[in-house]
Amino acid sequence: MAARCLVCLMAAALSLSGTATVCRAQSAERWAAQQQAAASKTDKIMADVNAHKGLLDQYLAMRNAYASDNSQAFRLLFGQYISWYQSFLGAYPEAMDSFSIAQHAQPDDSPSPLAEDGYAAHPAIDTLPDLAKNYRVVLFNEAHNIALTRSLTVRLLSRLHDEGFNYFAAETLVQTDTTLTSRGYPTDNSGFYTEEPIYAEMVRTALKLGYKVIAYEATTDTDNSDTRESEQAENLYKQVFARDPHARLVINAGYEHITKSGSYLGGASMAQHLHKLIALPMLSIDQTTMYPHPSSSDDHPYYTAVMQKLQPQDAIVFVNATGKPWSLRSTYDVNVFFPPSSLIRGRPAWLTLGDLRRPYAMSAEDCHAHYPCLIEARYGSEGDDAIPADRLLLDLQPLGMDESHMALYSSTQDVPSGNLYLRPGTYRLKFITKGDKVVHQEDIVVPDTQTHH
Repeated sequence: MAARCLVCLMAAALSLSGTATVCRAQSAERWAAQQQAAASKTDKIMADVNAHKGLLDQYLAMRNAYASDNSQAFRLLFGQYISWYQSFLGAYPEAMDSFSIAQHAQPDDSPSPLAEDGYAAHPAIDTLPDLAKNYRVVLFNEAHNIALTRSLTVRLLSRLHDEGFNYFAAETLVQTDTTLTSRGYPTDNSGFYTEEPIYAEMVRTALKLGYKVIAYEATTDTDNSDTRESEQAENLYKQVFARDPHARLVINAGYEHITKSGSYLGGASMAQHLHKLIALPMLSIDQTTMYPHPSSSDDHPYYTAVMQKLQPQDAIVFVNATGKPWSLRSTYDVNVFFPPSSLIRGRPAWLTLGDLRRPYAMSAEDCHAHYPCLIEARYGSEGDDAIPADRLLLDLQPLGMDESHMALYSSTQDVPSGNLYLRPGTYRLKFITKGDKVVHQEDIVVPDTQTHH
């Protein structure tokens, strides 16, 4: 899935981030040729990367490939891959630094919720389930490299299940993983973005709550976006509503796949195609616009104003006195505002997932001076093939990306340290170094009470 969407992702990034000005400095034909060359090079690099065993070695190979080519088309495109893999490794601030789509004001933006009379901020964790009561389908989107945009969805799954939602569909899941439900957790063979621990936690949580989990990605090999969107919608209809007319469905998808109106890459979105098939009320929730960017100049001006005035400590949405939620654009029903998150020992505090998880202090002592060192924590009840509950990558020096400043977490201490974020329970830890070598293993218990490190 990821490889065939490279060009469309690049086009979306250019149009949304303001880097489309590149195209005005050169001919459209030349820029298109550079994009295609970058895509071809990326395909070759990833074929080599996938030949490496282990996520750490794959990332190190990508880092070297990135440093070898400073052309704008390549770095914009391959920077997305770098960012995805950094999120897989649990290096969330670095993933955001590596690739971030700026959110500038657009002519069709609604007035600010601060300017419109009657709109008030409410906690998203409480308000979104209340809004969802009147809908049969709830659609969440995410920025694929920004795990923050998945964090609220994980927390909301139990609330939505309490409201009667009983199906959960995730864009990244592959239909070939036929034992996902019986196994109860995702593996390397479950999907692409589920390699990231927060996404894996989303799928794992849905399964534990009793949702019927659906893989709906299109299997037709095509570059036609509308064909893909239409096939996704058909898969959802066949697997959910054709079998269970009373189903209530939660969908997690990327970016514009959940838009309810307008044109999407010259066609219609998955959500629009699905609505044609089922004609049921759908609540579309955008999580990809109002979050803190590495540079505040890339934040939407409404976001800046809201954060300065309200200083929320958790995700918020705006609703007026009649119960109508505020959205930046008419293509969605509601926008989620994620506040800036403080870093604790190099990692964002939102990794607690609203206090569902605890910080657990780790050091690289058991790496035996082999760096970089990747610490993986798996649930004690799951197999060695499970995507970890969390990963922490430690090194003596930043794994720098020359002028791109793509550095992983490091410490000025003699032995680097950091926090894993884990739910209370028993875990198996692995300490992994280059060559996919396991240099240490141990079991730990995360207590049910909050601990301070």
